[in-house]
Amino acid sequence: MTPPISSNHDPMEERRRASASRWGHWSIKFVRAFRGIYWGVHGQSSFFVHTLAAAGVTTAGALLRITAAEWLAVTLAITLVLTAELFNSALEHLARAFDVEHHPSIGAALDIASGAVLLASIGAATVGTIVFLPRIIALG
Repeated sequence: MTPPISSNHDPMEERRRASASRWGHWSIKFVRAFRGIYWGVHGQSSFFVHTLAAAGVTTAGALLRITAAEWLAVTLAITLVLTAELFNSALEHLARAFDVEHHPSIGAALDIASGAVLLASIGAATVGTIVFLPRIIALG
């Protein structure tokens, strides 16, 4: 006799879990995480702009030979901005799944996520100014 199928029952997922070894389970998580990054980045012009800025900052850091501590600050700032962008993209995808019409609460949630990206970007720009401005002034 076959057990009743509930909305939470996914036979394929059970099969995957049963057959996956301990490391196989982790590899599935990594595959899903990279797929999530792909979907978060796919078609997002703002993520592309932030990625270009990160590449420029990384190049400037190498050319200006910033210290290990400065690399740490710059790397954390870049990571924070890109992570905020991914969360923003996730909320946008979720909002589209729930409501294609404008809903005030969904609009507010999306505005808050955009605000988080803006705040992270301002913080990253501040870190960049602190790290790079003295070096740029010293060049002149």
